[in-house]
Amino acid sequence: QLQASGGGLVQAGGSLRLSCATSGLEMDYFAIGWFRQAPGKEREGVSCISSSGRNIYYAGSVKGRFTIARDNAKNTVYLQMNSLKPEDTATYYCAARYSGRADGYGTKPNEYDYWGQGTQVTVSS
Repeated sequence: QLQASGGGLVQAGGSLRLSCATSGLEMDYFAIGWFRQAPGKEREGVSCISSSGRNIYYAGSVKGRFTIARDNAKNTVYLQMNSLKPEDTATYYCAARYSGRADGYGTKPNEYDYWGQGTQVTVSS
């Protein structure tokens, strides 16, 4: 129901745009989160967006460099990643959290109900 794409190999300072295409979900009632997991590390929240798009979270490590956006008409959420650093290297996952009419989001993996497969992002120095 969620498919992440757009990962790849990029040099430090470069950019990538990840996409999370959803199907079978009523997007108006789901918050979407982007998470990442590097080898040997726990999965961490990168950026999350509420169902309306009005409420957004960024992890401190990506604030000012990453931008999340959603297009509910296209059932897609994007993560624009600029000024990439080697420490951004990880497998990136998108996930959906049912929020009903509440316009909130979660920042922890266990708060999300549905997960897509990951897309690998590798940033070379």
